Amino acid sequence: MTTSFAEQRVELEERVDGALDELRPYIHSHGGDVNVLEVTDEGVARLQMVGNCNGCPMSMLTMRLGIERVLAEKVPELSKVEAIFVDDFEYPEIESAG
Repeated sequence: MTTSFAEQRVELEERVDGALDELRPYIHSHGGDVNVLEVTDEGVARLQMVGNCNGCPMSMLTMRLGIERVLAEKVPELSKVEAIFVDDFEYPEIESAG
């Protein structure tokens, strides 16, 4: 039985999330967390640092030295890891109300 591309992507996202569990105790100890937003068709993991990590200058260090290292080891199929910040989102419904 073959799996669809969508099923493979869901499985990849679950593996990314599972790999992040290794770092979550450290991140939680600083009042933050990391969410998997998606894994793109190109193998890019898009992650969002939340809580106290959102906007913290040290979060990029955590991303580069911790998260990227763990994901490269545990999920080698990924081509890249991207940090997505709240400011990167567009909210057309809010913008049109103003």
